[in-house]
Amino acid sequence: MKIVIAPDSFKESLSASAAAQAIANSLSEAIDSIECVCLPMADGGEGTAKTLCDLANGQWREVIVHDPLGRKVKAGYALLDRRRAVIEMAEAAGLQLLSTSERNPAVTSTYGVGELILDALNEGVTEFIIGIGGSATNDGGSGMLSALGVKFLDKTGQTLPAGGLALSALDSVSLLALDKRLQDCKMTIACDVNNPLLGTNGASAIFAPQKGANAELVEQLDKALANYAEKMVAAGFPAVHSVSGSGAAGGLGFALLGLPNVSLESGISLVMREAKLLEHCQNADYVITGEGRMDGQTLSGQVPLGVLQCASQQNIPVIALCGCLGEQIEILEKQGFLAILPTISHLDSLENTLANGEQNLRRTARQVGKLLSSTFHLK
Repeated sequence: MKIVIAPDSFKESLSASAAAQAIANSLSEAIDSIECVCLPMADGGEGTAKTLCDLANGQWREVIVHDPLGRKVKAGYALLDRRRAVIEMAEAAGLQLLSTSERNPAVTSTYGVGELILDALNEGVTEFIIGIGGSATNDGGSGMLSALGVKFLDKTGQTLPAGGLALSALDSVSLLALDKRLQDCKMTIACDVNNPLLGTNGASAIFAPQKGANAELVEQLDKALANYAEKMVAAGFPAVHSVSGSGAAGGLGFALLGLPNVSLESGISLVMREAKLLEHCQNADYVITGEGRMDGQTLSGQVPLGVLQCASQQNIPVIALCGCLGEQIEILEKQGFLAILPTISHLDSLENTLANGEQNLRRTARQVGKLLSSTFHLK
């Protein structure tokens, strides 16, 4: 029996790789003649770089960059091989780097993201995969571009301070010093949002409140980004502010989409392609996927549904394991999962539940293995 194991991470408990291995080990305890193919998954957000690094047996490289508030911090990215890198913007500019009281999209910057790209360029990278979820910023990617050589000046000719609100004082932009190596690079942005940069559905209105902005600041940030977009286009930058995805990650999508040879791709589609999931599903008897919590949000571009849709192309039944079940699970059941099984066996504190995540997952996977073994008379 061949089973493809393709879970997402169980957040704050198990990485995708650890979850896949735990499931495989438990299935092997129940079925001697089993072939397990472990393909850890991600949706383009947190954990994507490390997941792709594991899949490719790549190198995890750590460097010192500046965090959203300009403090030095250690951040990592994946070198898949000599020419390909995976960068998560959240490593350098993510909300998780700030305390709740520090969250302020008026002043936070994506400068550290540019530093990660620069380091990869210096390593000889020419192909980038960039995940842009979980940002703490609303600077339109101006910080990243600044690290890559772009000059942002006020009307006195002084360099603008960092942050989204400072863009209201932007008077001129110089693209002359933008790193020339980018001309020969290819970038794929893992992105599952379609918001434009500006307006009622733009970066500021939709995402800035999650990063600490009140209604007044949201309006100010949107006006600042409008000025930024106008000055960028006047300097010769492509007019991509209305393009789907340009508002992602506080407008980082805008800055990336204006660079040469850039494309957008759904995060889970990108990871499934990199993992060759469809190819590995050939001749599989079952696929097992999962994540920490499954609910109605799982329908929004997350791993279990993506894996289900891929496996369904070859009519392979899919079993989902999850830490717990949330609301609207009946909608998920109608999507075609053979079974959706929670791993938590009894009520406990969140701390204990997370600490026992692997034990719970292994126990549930072992029960799945015993059921399959009995059904198909396997040993």
